[in-house]
Amino acid sequence: MKLRQNVRHWASKQALTLPVVGDRMSDWLVDKHTEIFLARADDAHTEERREHLDEFFEVTMDVYVTALEAGFEEAQAREITHVLANFDFYNHGWTEMMEFPVDELDVHYRRYADFFEAHGITIDAPMGEFRPPEGIAEAPSTPEKLDEPEHPYAEGGFADDVYVETGDGELVVGGGQEPDDVDPSDAPGVRDDGN
Repeated sequence: MKLRQNVRHWASKQALTLPVVGDRMSDWLVDKHTEIFLARADDAHTEERREHLDEFFEVTMDVYVTALEAGFEEAQAREITHVLANFDFYNHGWTEMMEFPVDELDVHYRRYADFFEAHGITIDAPMGEFRPPEGIAEAPSTPEKLDEPEHPYAEGGFADDVYVETGDGELVVGGGQEPDDVDPSDAPGVRDDGN
C-alpha cells in the first residue's frame, strides 16, 4: 500500500503511546479518519456509516499500538490498520472507499499473516480479538457493489510491501527513519487549540 509519512506521523506515533495525550490523539485520529473516508462514500450513505466508522477506527488505534509493541515500523503498523479498514469496507461492499483494489485483499493479508493470525484477524473478521465484547455499531451494506467493484481512490500495484511517500515527495519502500527530535506536541490534535 502507498502511504504518506512526515513529521506529523512520527509525532502522532509518539503521542499515541503516552498516557492522557494518547487518548486525545486517538480521538483526533478517529474523527479525522472517519471524515476522510465518509468523504469518499456516496452521499446517501455517509451518515448511516458514521458511527460504525468511528467505532471501527477506535479499534484500529489499539491495533496500531499493538503492532508497534510487536516491533513493526511506524509505516507498517499504520498500514496494518489501513488494511483492516479495507477488509471492513470490502465486507460491507463499500468499494468506493477502498484504498487498494479488491483483487489485492489476499496479498495484503498474507504480508501480515503472522500478526493477523496471532490476533484472530481474518478478512471476514478484521477486528479479530480487538473487537469489543459488545461489538460495534452496524451499518447497512451495499453488497451489489462487489459484483463490479469501483474504487476510484484505490491505488493498485503496491501490495508487495509498504511504500511511503516522504514529506519531500520521494517514494521509498518500507518507510522512513524516525527523526531523533520528534516532539509529541507536534502531533495534530494534541494541543488544546486543536492543532
